Amino acid sequence: MPRILAIDFGTKRTGLAVTDPLKMIATGLTTVDTSKALDYLKQYIQKEPVELFVVGHAKNLDGTDAESTPAINAFIKQLKIHFVTIPIERIDERFTSKMAFQTMIDSGLSKMQRRNKKLVDEISAVIILQSYLEQKQFELDR
Repeated sequence: MPRILAIDFGTKRTGLAVTDPLKMIATGLTTVDTSKALDYLKQYIQKEPVELFVVGHAKNLDGTDAESTPAINAFIKQLKIHFVTIPIERIDERFTSKMAFQTMIDSGLSKMQRRNKKLVDEISAVIILQSYLEQKQFELDR
């Protein structure tokens, strides 16, 4: 069964998360250098079918687009070129980095482990994907 793959795009690093085949649980996949993200996705999709990309939509507190939005939009254009058959949905990613950091604290990770920015990006992708799954479930329940 195809999975849903979430992308927490960053100018340096990009966090990735995927669902289980039943699309119930979001799990961290990895964090890659952004310059290598498309190549990584091409290799991953050859091994695992993906039916949807969920990309974080960076916004300011007032709801306007964040400074990183143009870079994210350029990345999405590349996704559309390289993965023509895979649809893309956006989800608000405000506070995901803070939530990821708090998750690391709540998990009992040491200060040294919490400095691992790659882990923060991967957890942020998990939060984006879990938020998407919960939003879809809420829509189904209504």
